[in-house]
Amino acid sequence: MIKRSDIQKIVDNYDGLRIAVLGSHSALEIMDGAKDEGLSTIVFCQKGRETPYQRFDRIADEIKVLKKFGDMSSVKNQKMLRNTNTIIVPHRALTAYLGYDVIENSLNVPIFGNRALFQAEERNNKKNQYYLLKKAGIKYPKIFKNPKDINKPAIVKVQEKKRKLERAFFTVSSFSDYKKKSADKIKQGTIAKTDLQNATIEQLAIGTYLNFNYFHTPISKNVDFIGIERRLQTNIHDYNALPAKQQLELDVDLQNIEVGHTPASIRESLLEKVITMGDKFVSAVQKEYPPGIIGPFSLQSVITKDLEIIVYDVSLRVPGNPILATTSPYTKYQYGQTFGIGRRIAMEIKTAQEEGKLARIVT
Repeated sequence: MIKRSDIQKIVDNYDGLRIAVLGSHSALEIMDGAKDEGLSTIVFCQKGRETPYQRFDRIADEIKVLKKFGDMSSVKNQKMLRNTNTIIVPHRALTAYLGYDVIENSLNVPIFGNRALFQAEERNNKKNQYYLLKKAGIKYPKIFKNPKDINKPAIVKVQEKKRKLERAFFTVSSFSDYKKKSADKIKQGTIAKTDLQNATIEQLAIGTYLNFNYFHTPISKNVDFIGIERRLQTNIHDYNALPAKQQLELDVDLQNIEVGHTPASIRESLLEKVITMGDKFVSAVQKEYPPGIIGPFSLQSVITKDLEIIVYDVSLRVPGNPILATTSPYTKYQYGQTFGIGRRIAMEIKTAQEEGKLARIVT
């Protein structure tokens, strides 16, 4: 692991500030927030995927097109980033395309975030999200460690074979159903047998799905509640919109591939639970992964008919929900204006620079 003290020495010598992102996932919302706060930006794109950043060039001060995303971590690019007072803001695509080994051991550029924490998202990690949720006293779904134990509706969380960012989740109702669907997906090339062996099987939580988004750093006064959104997923959403009779007549391979977001809110009487849940999670992470959470995180949850909140997934970096920037009432309640994750990040970085605390929010 790159020493945090070495990274802190780098930012101590910065005489300006620039935000860098990998051109995927949530790069646009990060750069938009940076520009709102008067910060300059650079985006690293893979050739053939640069069009959105060229089209929305107001928010990208520099667009660097690479042969492949992994080239962002080249020695030459790292030196350039350090020499231009740059801080990298991480999202899911950064961890997917650069890999944890590079991020933890060779990406010698300041990161806004706790680089030791990113792997906790992976369910095969010892101190993973289930471990952290348990330490925080937050309820999460029952885990079936052996497929033979499946006796209730469950969801199999497995990595997609070809696309690093996608997860080929599927639902099952029994061990025999698991065997059939697993075999079909392996045959179709959707998943690999080795990935299936490392998959997590959770009891399916029934209720309303909401993603709660928060923000905290070592210089924050409180855990900010940024807002709520829901994921739009193909092809499960459109399939669910069909009448039951048609669903039964169709032979469709269902998948939960995220393609977008829609805004949401929550009844005011449940906000106490939501806010407290964020506070408890931050406290637990601080003890297990010092210096704790640096930046945004999301607790993807289900609210049951008994108004119980069950967290089924955790994002420990920019979750990727640009819709919050224009729809969340909760930032307006706290700050007097509506904004999203991207701007909240820029606000914190700017405050840290002004107060001489940049070293406290990078690793």
